Amino acid sequence: MSELSCDIGIGGMTCASCVARVERAIGKLTDVKDVSVNLATESARVTWKLPESGEVNAQEQQARLRRAVRDAGYEPLAAAHLEQAPVGAWSGFGPVAVGLLLSAPLVLPMLGDAFGKHWMLPALWQFLLATPVQFILGARFYKAGWHALLAGSGNMDLLVAIGTSAGWLLSMWLWLMAPDGHMVHLYFEGSAVVITLVLMGKWLEARAKRQTTDAIRALHALRPEKARVITPDGEQEIPIDELLVGDRMVVLPGERFAADGVLLEGQTQVDEAMLTGEPLPVHKSMGARVTGGSINGEGRVLVNVSATGTATVLANIIRLVEDAQAAKAPIQRLVDQVSAVFVPVVLVLALVTLLTWWFTGHSLEVSLIHSVAVLVIACPCALGLATPAAIMAGTGVAAKHGILIKDAQALEIAHKVDTVAFDKTGTLTVGQPRLASLTSVKPSDASAPESDAQLLLLAASLQSGSEHPLAHAVVQEAKSQSLQCVVPDDVNAVPGFGSEGQVQGRTLLLGSLRWMDALQVPAGAWQVQAAQMQSEGATVSILAERTHAGVRPLAVLAFGDEPKPGVQAALTLLRKRGLRLVMISGDNKGAAHAMARRLGLLPDEVFAEVLPGDKAALVKSLQTNSQGTPHVVAFVGDGINDAPALAAADVGLAMANLNVDGRRGGTDVAMQAAGITLMRGDVALVAGAFDISARTVAKIRQNLFWAFAYNAAGIPLAALGYLSPVVAGAAMALSSVSVMSNALLLKRWKP
Repeated sequence: MSELSCDIGIGGMTCASCVARVERAIGKLTDVKDVSVNLATESARVTWKLPESGEVNAQEQQARLRRAVRDAGYEPLAAAHLEQAPVGAWSGFGPVAVGLLLSAPLVLPMLGDAFGKHWMLPALWQFLLATPVQFILGARFYKAGWHALLAGSGNMDLLVAIGTSAGWLLSMWLWLMAPDGHMVHLYFEGSAVVITLVLMGKWLEARAKRQTTDAIRALHALRPEKARVITPDGEQEIPIDELLVGDRMVVLPGERFAADGVLLEGQTQVDEAMLTGEPLPVHKSMGARVTGGSINGEGRVLVNVSATGTATVLANIIRLVEDAQAAKAPIQRLVDQVSAVFVPVVLVLALVTLLTWWFTGHSLEVSLIHSVAVLVIACPCALGLATPAAIMAGTGVAAKHGILIKDAQALEIAHKVDTVAFDKTGTLTVGQPRLASLTSVKPSDASAPESDAQLLLLAASLQSGSEHPLAHAVVQEAKSQSLQCVVPDDVNAVPGFGSEGQVQGRTLLLGSLRWMDALQVPAGAWQVQAAQMQSEGATVSILAERTHAGVRPLAVLAFGDEPKPGVQAALTLLRKRGLRLVMISGDNKGAAHAMARRLGLLPDEVFAEVLPGDKAALVKSLQTNSQGTPHVVAFVGDGINDAPALAAADVGLAMANLNVDGRRGGTDVAMQAAGITLMRGDVALVAGAFDISARTVAKIRQNLFWAFAYNAAGIPLAALGYLSPVVAGAAMALSSVSVMSNALLLKRWKP
């Protein structure tokens, strides 16, 4: 059986009980394998089981899903409701403002009592002010509470509706039963103020929610609406949805690239900060890759489009962030279990409070007020927001700095990591060989050897037309020394050995030691030098010349990979966190240990000559030491051969290396296997990922503590008569706002 996931927006959810009810309703649908509802994003991620044929009626599937949401008492919305442009800061404040205006005269007598003033409004005025708040502004609570009852469950709205209705009905009864002309104390103000405070709390909560989804909106805003392409009729602007792979796209200075592609003409500086977190512009010249959503600098460039729509890097980033924000952390499962029984328990406690006060000799009026206070303060809004709000804020700010957290489980586990295993090539090192040294060979006829610059020019000229990585390294070194290569003649590649050709009338060969042995090149001190370089981890090639007397060596070229800038400092930072570091390499022991010394790693932290298929097994062995003690292991890699190890680790971190030509295929596979993706090849981001994990989990725990603490302290105080319904309503609203505000503090985080 295969699977298919889809998203749906859900309007009207208010608390953790709503989440549980929607999950039950959707879970009852045929072929639904898994459903995860997120209160903070007001959305659901649904996974369907598909038949063996793979055929599915998507329209019917969506219709069933929307019907299930509506039958549960909620409003099905488009899955893209989070992509909408941000609204004003005061959007949705109208009902709250009306509630404040109507409730203020009711609260005024309470303030007057504190100063010995008696400003009690007539009962009719209290009724006229409180009733619109109760039944017009509060209609949402009755509607949602009624749907909850029909579904055989409870939620925050039901508690508010029952509590405020009890206060309003009690006031009506006292008013109607009072003798003519007799002023009685009514509780209209309690019901009106509770509804107004709850509405204000929900408005502040919605305002905070919009801030947690800023990351998604900001990423969508990177996608321009139009692209300028070259057609047979000249340059033409077309909608971005009509852009095709192979189109030639013109991008002017200051414009955003509409899609991924390769530069055909021009050179420029590209701002990729929103994609990679890299603050400095990146230089791009002909042949360089550009990413949709990044900003062109000072040059007009022509780009060959290589990916559009959902295949672009930006679309993949958005998908990863949305997946992370829609996912549930394992700790949330416990919260869901508590929420499932919370509202029924509160209803029972409210009834017990009512009966206890009544049977102990107090009036029905007093007993009902204390019962209402229990109902109001017990609303589980904060409980439902505690985890998703922190996850959304944490994953959003991490994405801003180039750390994409794919799932909530990786976010929750990352801070527990005690062992970090790194792939070597492309992760700790640049991943592209460079010419480390060129040593001239002393001629056997005792004539003066040629200069290193002349030998480098000969080698670079011979290799100038080759695509081999070692040839590229030779040419790059020549360019760095401002040497002008000459065009070679009759160049032939000798598979497995090297290349041969004519440069300035000389027949030159550049290739491996094995080739030199096969050609019976005269032995000499150069062989000892070459062996020494190989033992130190270098790849060695020989530049030789074919003459009438045979083949004679001219120079020994040593190639090596280089550590990435700042990698040693990043590894030192990880050590300071108390982490054990391990390097896994497929290179020979000499090369692996030579690089380890440059990185500051110890010999026992190096695993060399590890085949790609054995990396996953090695990661599993690190998860349990010789004494049987379990370890939490993170693996950091960047290539397609790292995917099994990334999947086997407790936390997989894939380095995207998006700016390195030709590495996207392997990177994409690694990104799918990993729980966390680092959008630039900076090892320092590994510590950043662990840090944001620790801070996010800390926020989740703080939020859950406060959410439970409000209820644990508030319910007994209300039941014992120490809290009025108005104070209870204010405390309940404050609990939700405090949880959201605490989560939003994560937005200030920097790696």
